[in-house]
Amino acid sequence: MNHALAVALIQTASEQTPADNLARQIARVREAAADGARLILLQELHNSRYFCQVEDPALFDLAEPVPGPSSETLGALAAELGVVIVASLFERRAAGLYHNTAVVLDSDGRLAGRYRKMHIPDDPGYYEKFYFTPGDTGFEPIDTSVGRLGVLVCWDQWYPEAARLMSLAGAELLLYPTAIGHDARDNAAEQQRQFDAWRTTQRAHAIANGLPVLSCNRVGHEPDASGQSPGIHFWGASFVCGPQGEMLAEAGGDEAIVHARIDMARTETVRRMWPFLRDRRIDAYADLSRRYRD
Repeated sequence: MNHALAVALIQTASEQTPADNLARQIARVREAAADGARLILLQELHNSRYFCQVEDPALFDLAEPVPGPSSETLGALAAELGVVIVASLFERRAAGLYHNTAVVLDSDGRLAGRYRKMHIPDDPGYYEKFYFTPGDTGFEPIDTSVGRLGVLVCWDQWYPEAARLMSLAGAELLLYPTAIGHDARDNAAEQQRQFDAWRTTQRAHAIANGLPVLSCNRVGHEPDASGQSPGIHFWGASFVCGPQGEMLAEAGGDEAIVHARIDMARTETVRRMWPFLRDRRIDAYADLSRRYRD
């Protein structure tokens, strides 16, 4: 590919009802497309507030099938606008079987593919193992009219193996819908360390694989329904970086549409200078398949 791809990230705060949230996403997709974006990335679980702060069986009612109402609505929107949309849904696969799933709607409206989140956290305020079964789609890029998309989700962003496997399978971009923020009980220094680590690790994936990275995070304070914590202040800071980790565009902590133009020929140029794939010692990496070397 030898062109510049116009991309946009939709960074928003979340409302109470799924219908309101989806309507807000649709309005912002229209705005992004009107400003020239051809690939539009939405944040993780954009149809709801981040419900994983508590373990509540009633919240499984938020899930929906894929294909289903949201994917079909967004698919029709993608076809109308001639854009590719990467959305993030709570997927009901069967009774008792649910996934945190990213769906890719191509510019003709079809469901080009889905990625089910592979790495599932279970930390205070992020009780995702209660809700989500680990994905079984593997690390397979999804072919679209704008290129091969290596779609991953949130907690996946901390794992270099996931980015590498997407790269080895021919991904041309890495995309991360995400939901991460500060715990008000942490002091300012700890909050800054966590923020810096989050951004640094994703830029490192860009560098190590010679690929652009798009990371879309939500913003705003969302309360803990149990009252056991002060809730999460999602820090936003969605960004796009190039294949050397160079920042192309970034948001602050408010609602925003982040626009960037990505030179899709630059991966070839960078990988010729830094041929990391050539120099991998695949004969010496067998222990990567072990949990730990005791």
